[in-house]
Amino acid sequence: MTQPHVTDRSLDPNVGFWMVAYAFLLVMASATLPSPLYGLYRERDNLSAFTITLVYAIFAGGTIAALTVAPRFSVRLGRRGLMISATATMIVSAGLLAVWKDLPGLLIGRFLTGVAVGLAAATAITYLVELRLRADPDASVSRARIIGTSINVGGLGVGPLVAGALAQWVGAPLTVPYLLIVALGAIALLGLALTPETSTPSPTQPSDTAETSPRSSARLPVAAAAAALSAFAANGLFAGLSGLLLTSTLHHPAHALAGAILFLVFSAGVVSQLATNRLAAPRVLEFGTASILVGLVVLVVSVRLATPNLALFLLSGALIGAGAGAIYKGTTGIVLESVAPSDRLRTTSALLIALFLGLSVPVIGAGVALNVGASAPDAVFGFAILVAVGVAVAGWALLVRHPKNSTQTG
Repeated sequence: MTQPHVTDRSLDPNVGFWMVAYAFLLVMASATLPSPLYGLYRERDNLSAFTITLVYAIFAGGTIAALTVAPRFSVRLGRRGLMISATATMIVSAGLLAVWKDLPGLLIGRFLTGVAVGLAAATAITYLVELRLRADPDASVSRARIIGTSINVGGLGVGPLVAGALAQWVGAPLTVPYLLIVALGAIALLGLALTPETSTPSPTQPSDTAETSPRSSARLPVAAAAAALSAFAANGLFAGLSGLLLTSTLHHPAHALAGAILFLVFSAGVVSQLATNRLAAPRVLEFGTASILVGLVVLVVSVRLATPNLALFLLSGALIGAGAGAIYKGTTGIVLESVAPSDRLRTTSALLIALFLGLSVPVIGAGVALNVGASAPDAVFGFAILVAVGVAVAGWALLVRHPKNSTQTG
């Protein structure tokens, strides 16, 4: 691929690398920013549990729509153009959520947030790898991939941590977190505008590249999609129900605690990805499957004891988060080894669609269950069984086809 000319205005590729990482972190943080705030939304607008599920559904719809079209837009706009579009959309969505205080504002704002997340997630890791190679053509790209995948998972925990702390100790909790995103996003936009482009945009012939060719035969294996969906469905249980469980079952209603728990869940996913860096992908998948199954058992026990236990609840979150991160890493390693380089962007986008479906589907289903009278512990129990079956079956289907000593993930 011909490298585009780098003007004198461009940042050094090493500096641009960190600017893209910063923008990616902000966008991913915005994905889960409102999670500890939904109780406040319920009180303010008298929203039912079912209405909250619609908010999750519309976010997932925006993300999946953006992931579907991102490869084609990447060819039209380039990596930088797509990241700028994602960051600008995030700023618009945060501004809407800050100033439009009715349910339509919440729905439209979250749809736009989903679009921003889908655009960024589809291109950021590829952009980081290409910037790393631009800075040093002989460099290993594993570090860039590790940073990108860590942000992809860990950023989902940063948003709730910040929003929960602001809701606990700062006034206007349904306004200030979004204004902070707007301010930080403006800095990211400026930096991205000066970051070198690494691809050659082709606005007139987007279908002539391998990334968007309709002749591409790559298909995401069903087992891989099911593994990613099931793993992050467990995380979705926490993202959607932790606030309700803390308030109604565990009797710890602090917003800061709700945000910190989600930070724990997603940070554990990052730690597990880093800790398994020298393991082959099938072994990483084995570890993740075991961790998430144990975590689901501990979660059910923690909320169904005669006296629900916060310490066990926290432990279950760490185990589930670690398992989800490892399953995603192992699944990605197994799948990408078997596809051509030209099909990797399309395959990665398909995996990300499964991931974000996983984050949303249990919340939507749990909202329906709560709306018809199920208790929060009963909803957790039912969905824990479904998620456990999905994780176990999908993990087994992937592992039986891959020897344990193949596919190094580092």
